[in-house]
Amino acid sequence: MTVLPQGSEISRRRLLQFGAAAGFLLGTGSLGGCAGPTGLPGPSTLTLALNRSLVSLDNKLNQFDAAVTVQRSVRQGLTAIGPETKPILVLAERFEMTGPTEWTVTLREGIRYSDGSPVRIEDVATALQMYKQVQGSFVAGFFPEFPEVVPVDDRTFKMVSKNPVPILDSLMSMILITPAAQNKPEELQEGVGTGPYVVTKFNRGAGTYSLQRNENYWGPKPEVENVEVRFLPEESSRVIALRSGEVDIIDSITPDSREQLAGLPGVQMKEASSLRLNQIFYNFRKPAGHPLADVRVREALSWAIDGEALVKDVLVDSVSAAEGVTPGSLTGYHKTGTYTYDPEKAKARLAELGVKDLTLKIIWETGEFASDTSVMEALVEMFGNIGVKTELQQFEPGGNILAWRQGKQGDWDLLGNGFSSPTGLAITMMQGMYAGTPEKEATRDTYQGYVFPEVQAKIQAASSEVDPARREELLAVAQQAIWDTWPCAWAFVPKSVLAHRERVSGINLAPTNSYPLVDARLEA
Repeated sequence: MTVLPQGSEISRRRLLQFGAAAGFLLGTGSLGGCAGPTGLPGPSTLTLALNRSLVSLDNKLNQFDAAVTVQRSVRQGLTAIGPETKPILVLAERFEMTGPTEWTVTLREGIRYSDGSPVRIEDVATALQMYKQVQGSFVAGFFPEFPEVVPVDDRTFKMVSKNPVPILDSLMSMILITPAAQNKPEELQEGVGTGPYVVTKFNRGAGTYSLQRNENYWGPKPEVENVEVRFLPEESSRVIALRSGEVDIIDSITPDSREQLAGLPGVQMKEASSLRLNQIFYNFRKPAGHPLADVRVREALSWAIDGEALVKDVLVDSVSAAEGVTPGSLTGYHKTGTYTYDPEKAKARLAELGVKDLTLKIIWETGEFASDTSVMEALVEMFGNIGVKTELQQFEPGGNILAWRQGKQGDWDLLGNGFSSPTGLAITMMQGMYAGTPEKEATRDTYQGYVFPEVQAKIQAASSEVDPARREELLAVAQQAIWDTWPCAWAFVPKSVLAHRERVSGINLAPTNSYPLVDARLEA
């Protein structure tokens, strides 16, 4: 965890000068302490360098974008999100809505885990319970309710809910299946899965994993025999390692690094539209009477942020400012408004509301989004221009920011964060971020304390509507209701960008910023 200096003396010119200097040092390999890992990958080994530490091989609590690539190479779901963000069948050969509150599912015949044991209906039922029970679950918030599994025969079962869940086939792509006896309501470090790779060794603290081809894989065998996963928190280290050939793939690169790598011999770039929304999100656990508990104050503070300058000067046109509460790339998205820059209006409104001597504490985790530190430092200046002081607190990956976000540790005011819709649907993001209830808040399972019963009711109505046309209408109403609460001071939609060595092929980058490892190929 790093606490950055307070104050508003960081000008945009200085930020750009710093970025240029950093780019020069990266290009010359002169940054001290940024040497990449030693040793080149072998001819049958693919090496990935992640920008965040992969602390588990299931996704109950931990699923940043690039983690999906590794997690789903070991464990799989009944479905997956395929091209055009549509659900495709994986462990299921049938997944069909057979009634308003009922889906009928049939497992593929002969599906087995890497240890040779069969996949059973009991494993699916247990997985749902484990995802439901774990506190702080990443996935649980996406489900309006968890269905009950009712066996029909050895391979067929029904998934029954109290209310309609018309997107259950998409939601079940997030439930990774593990043998019932080995599953627990916690992050799993070991265990077997049905994926194309098995784990041979790992070091959770270092974020390193060694994967080997699963010779018992039920699908087409992967051509790459071994995969090494490394955690390199410094982007300079990742860029140097890629350029030297010490790693094969790096993800989530910043505009500066993209510019350095574009056109470089031996390196190729991949880009995809993003399903992710990056936000400067308010802390909704503030008591009544606190300035941030007033929607008018939250709106006024948003006028201090020069989003156009952030997009152009800091993020170098690699993102677009959000025009709603979800990315425009999501199915079911509706435009609800735009962020306006008007610092004089912000000062006047805050004075009118009697807000003075306000200090905001902004927290975020390193690597949450590209150029995160530069964005936060720019916010210091922008809030300073309206007379609001700021304090920045940066958490290193693997630290205790989760406890802070859940309101279990220190206090804060704004969170720099990213949130993706793993299904490609707007309703999934809305459910995960904005459908908080008092019951969920009691266990700190809401998104930063966001609890508005009237908003939750609108989301619930949209999520349970079976008729597609009517669902679109309800989605528009719910998104406008969310926007009117001013949950973010600013938000933007990034692009997914990945770089890899030319010796690698078959990297099909999806909007989820992940790719199927089973498709990867290495030159002989």
